[in-house]
Amino acid sequence: MLLFFSSACLLALLFIFNQRIRRSTLLLTSGAGSIFLAIHFLVEGYRVQLLFLYGFTLLMLMLSLIDGFITQKAVRTASRIRRVLGRLFIVIGLIATACFLYVFPVFDLPAPTGELKVGTKVFHFVDPNREETFGKSATGKRELMVQVWYPAQAGTGKYAPFIPDTRILPYMAANYGLPGFTFQHLKYVSSHAYSGAEVSSAQTSYPLILANPGFSSSRFLHTSQAENLASHGYIVAVIDHTYNTFATEFPDGQITTSTTNDLFSPDHDFQTESGNRDKLGKVLTDDVAFALDQFELIQSGHIPSQLKGRIDLGHVGVFGHSIGGATAYDASYDPRIAVGIDIDGGLYRLRDREGLRKPFLFMNSESVFERLKMVMDNRVYTDAELNRIGNTREWVDQETEYKKLELERMRETVAAGGGQVLYIDNTEHVNFADVQFISPIFKMLGITGKIAPERANSVINAYMLDFFDMYLKNQGGILMKGPDSRFPEVKFVTSLF
Repeated sequence: MLLFFSSACLLALLFIFNQRIRRSTLLLTSGAGSIFLAIHFLVEGYRVQLLFLYGFTLLMLMLSLIDGFITQKAVRTASRIRRVLGRLFIVIGLIATACFLYVFPVFDLPAPTGELKVGTKVFHFVDPNREETFGKSATGKRELMVQVWYPAQAGTGKYAPFIPDTRILPYMAANYGLPGFTFQHLKYVSSHAYSGAEVSSAQTSYPLILANPGFSSSRFLHTSQAENLASHGYIVAVIDHTYNTFATEFPDGQITTSTTNDLFSPDHDFQTESGNRDKLGKVLTDDVAFALDQFELIQSGHIPSQLKGRIDLGHVGVFGHSIGGATAYDASYDPRIAVGIDIDGGLYRLRDREGLRKPFLFMNSESVFERLKMVMDNRVYTDAELNRIGNTREWVDQETEYKKLELERMRETVAAGGGQVLYIDNTEHVNFADVQFISPIFKMLGITGKIAPERANSVINAYMLDFFDMYLKNQGGILMKGPDSRFPEVKFVTSLF
């Protein structure tokens, strides 16, 4: 901010026609800007979006120093040139910098709404019973990085970074088709959790919630949801499903990237794609079961951790986004898991089992619900719609039959186990992860919905918390009763099921 302000002042100085005043104030302002630049590098580090300000600040400092050693005639000649080209260059540069800062801001994650402080810790788990089939690992076995957020005693020091594994940022940018340096500023975004803090003594133990990111996503992109639940008295473990994330860094320095996209191709027919999705889904579901095994060992003390004896394994929930939501549903067949939430995820392995018979919440975006409603209403795509979405009629027909089976499983689950089906107005798929905060341009491009990201996050967190409170703590449940005037965006559609 100070660099930008000093640069704006330097621009204004070029409109001062009094040579003596301009020369002295130029030297003073460019000197101050250089001091700001030095402090910025020492305290914050560099940002690619500010490259123009760096160059401009140093250039103006050099020019102001040179002015003191050249003749008045040369100064007048140089000044005339600078007044034409310099002003144009500065205006364009400042506008470009302002645009970069707007498009890629160092944003603030929403603060948790609970009364408890939040701690965080990362675990590295190796499954000796499963071979890694999607890539290589140091052991040849399936390895997972799992980050836990939990209620903490009053923390000390700074909050942990939003993304501490900064080496994965170029892979994140590449995942969105952007240059590798684009997301480097995210290393300056802070979370609201303290690394390694002691577990809060407010309760003797806390319910455990296992969480699953979507396809080519990351555990970091569910930080705000995990922190919020932790602040209300939950231990939340978000699983980085190796080779299904855009990148995961392991303790030995290895970085894995997404290879599971190789399972899917435009050349496949729907049956092949569906079979590959089931194949991937089984691995993700097994990851959840294995992670739960490890938390049993943590609770008993076989794996050393400050969480020993503090996990309430009698009250375990699960949630996930996109294919992670389908994972939450499939993993909930495990008798150790009491309840779950599927956030905007189409189900997999539907032919293997009957409907789930335990409380479950299906929380959808408006666009995903509209697709489900089309199937309910037996509406057929027009040729123009097929061309727009880039699918063949044969593919869509087969997908529709599968969606009918999915709807039947949802009906069975709601009827037998309780829970609700709802969607949130003006949301798109990406609104259910922290990626919605990365850039306001996502909303302009329609990547996120018309709803403000902060509002979407607030609504999602409120309904997640209310659902888990109802079934894991025997409290709350007010929002699960139906429409609430505080959240007019939420549309209950359980009656349609």
